[in-house]
Amino acid sequence: MARFDTDILIVGAGAAGLTLALDLARRGVDFRLVEKNAGPFPGSRGKGLQPRSLEVFEDLGVLADLQAVGGPYPTVLTYDGGQVVRTQLHDVQPPTPAEPYGNPLMVPQFQTEAVLRRRLAGFGHAPAFATELTGFDQDAEGVTARLRTSEGEVSLRARYLVGTDGGRSFVRHALAIGFPGETLPFRAVIGDMPIAGLAFDAWHRWYAPDAQLALCPLAGTDLFQVVAQVPDEVTPTRDLISAIVRERTGRDDLAVGEPTWLSTLRVNLRLADRYRVGRVFIAGDAAHVHPPTGGQGLNTSVQDAYNLGWKLAAVLRGASDGLLDSYEAERRPIAAHVLGLSGRLLGQMGTAEGMRRGRETRELDLSYRDGPLATEVQADHGRVVAGDRAPDAPCRTAAGIPTRLFEVYQGPHFTLLGYGVDKDAAGGGWQEEVRVFTVAPQGSGQPADLMDDARHVAQAYDLTPGTWVLVRPDGYIAATAREPGVIRDWLRATTKA
Repeated sequence: MARFDTDILIVGAGAAGLTLALDLARRGVDFRLVEKNAGPFPGSRGKGLQPRSLEVFEDLGVLADLQAVGGPYPTVLTYDGGQVVRTQLHDVQPPTPAEPYGNPLMVPQFQTEAVLRRRLAGFGHAPAFATELTGFDQDAEGVTARLRTSEGEVSLRARYLVGTDGGRSFVRHALAIGFPGETLPFRAVIGDMPIAGLAFDAWHRWYAPDAQLALCPLAGTDLFQVVAQVPDEVTPTRDLISAIVRERTGRDDLAVGEPTWLSTLRVNLRLADRYRVGRVFIAGDAAHVHPPTGGQGLNTSVQDAYNLGWKLAAVLRGASDGLLDSYEAERRPIAAHVLGLSGRLLGQMGTAEGMRRGRETRELDLSYRDGPLATEVQADHGRVVAGDRAPDAPCRTAAGIPTRLFEVYQGPHFTLLGYGVDKDAAGGGWQEEVRVFTVAPQGSGQPADLMDDARHVAQAYDLTPGTWVLVRPDGYIAATAREPGVIRDWLRATTKA
């Protein structure tokens, strides 16, 4: 029997790698998380967390911490000659019973990653910085990786390897996975810095052909994210930013402070041909790179990891390796859709109205209903079907304590809801990774684990009494049926649970 140093080697400790690590940690899966850079990413680049990602982060136990360091998006002030137009970036959506987070949360990327690292530390894990993957080989049982560390070269044996190592992914290149797409002519410098004299309550934008400038206040800090279009490749410096700000704003009373992070920005739209080769996977920017428009890149990356984590854990517990093929089958079409959306939004950038963002950027309607895990069950469903996001819904426990379905779902388990069924109808013998709850419809008087007094569950799921709904660990509906035995068969065939 081959000796393994760990079950999963995660290469890249950005948002995707940290999310995957956190999901595996709460499942008790052994992993190593390595990062070639000497320390955490210092910049704000992916600063918008969409409502669907906020639901993911609630499940992972970090939402309150993110809300504490973030804030709402500011209004946009667009300067066009002598005109100043104030617009709302997003149509503000109040929370609903089914969608508790209506609006994006602004959190600079360095803060998001810091929150994830702190949560990970609570499980006794931390990224190994200054640890670079230099090569790997795989066979039928696992992957042998070569790592360069401060102590020298080391070899590590893992059952699976996941490359979350960014747009220039070493893992993707080593696998010779194609990365077709385009690099657009847009060039910019980007960085975070204080700017004295500029109102902090608005996202300031100046539009001019080939000379756009955006100064966005970063919630929870005293910094602005500066994005300044430049005609050619330049070396970003504080002096360059100061000159650009002075020239494009027409103001000489703004003092640009010392940057905490400076970089260059090239706009790419690219999608990997494959997400898996044998026992090696890619996720996040290694699999898809986006324009910054619409705030989709980091969110798509986080949700890649959230999709892959429970599947890796299930296969390590004995599920068929084929379950891992559903990762690419579900996530690659999502990335293709999101890339199309980001590209369309980029084309509208030259106007104030083009900055507006609607429901499609919130990622609440993304579905796996055409994926391989949503096709094998004889479903008896209402408005939501297998593959769709499982809505939230306020309800009560049998003891009368207010709760929500998202609280019931929180954790690494599957959740089986029996709506308007006899409390013992599910039968016994369910594996520990499946938690069973019965739900009593309004006015039914049935004994149940949860009471749908205000009909929020019925309305969100469009359920008729006698329906069973299985919710996956990543918050999507796996199956609906009239008989729990159908659900049991799905679980056995898919996860061996």
